[in-house]
Amino acid sequence: MIVEEIMKTEIVTVMPTVSIAETMKLMEMKKIRHIPVIDAEYQLIGIVTLSDIRDAAPSIFRANVHVEDMQNPVETIMKKDVITGHPLDFVEEIAALFYEHKIGCLPITNGRKLVGIVTETDLLRTLVELTGAHQPGSQIEIRVPNLAGKLSDITSLIKKRKANILSVLVYPDKKNDQYKILVIRVQTMNPTVLIQDLKQSGYDVLWPNLPGVSL
Repeated sequence: MIVEEIMKTEIVTVMPTVSIAETMKLMEMKKIRHIPVIDAEYQLIGIVTLSDIRDAAPSIFRANVHVEDMQNPVETIMKKDVITGHPLDFVEEIAALFYEHKIGCLPITNGRKLVGIVTETDLLRTLVELTGAHQPGSQIEIRVPNLAGKLSDITSLIKKRKANILSVLVYPDKKNDQYKILVIRVQTMNPTVLIQDLKQSGYDVLWPNLPGVSL
């Protein structure tokens, strides 16, 4: 999946000359935590977060002190070195950027022009959709040798039971790098027969560990 499939294209933005106070009101009204700063040609020049606004605002204990600071242009507090993505980037790649740089949003640009934005919420929603967790079903975790063809063999067993696969995830076994864990979500509320088939074929089913289902 690429970024342009999940990014928001209706973006709330401000110009660099807009005051900090106006920016704060806009963020409160739109209920957002990040706002890109653009120039007249819609090119990205910075970004402001809710924490930037709070740092600039007077303390609640001294609400009437230095209130004029809130009339300064937003460009005085915006971050200029902005990490960005491209519409054709893979979602997994931008997820890595969120994790590595501990950011809450990622402006998406094409030739410096702002064309979209992705937030943590967008990524979480996409993860839920990719894993099929929002659909009724059952999750089966299987420990298999890290050899070619194992996933194909397992999906063949599932196909024989006419069960629909919602998603497949693969991650390494932390205890032994010669193995990997397959997490398969199937569209059935009773995976007992599938688990029995898998165990009878010699597979190590980690979850669910159903009583009475064994070799």
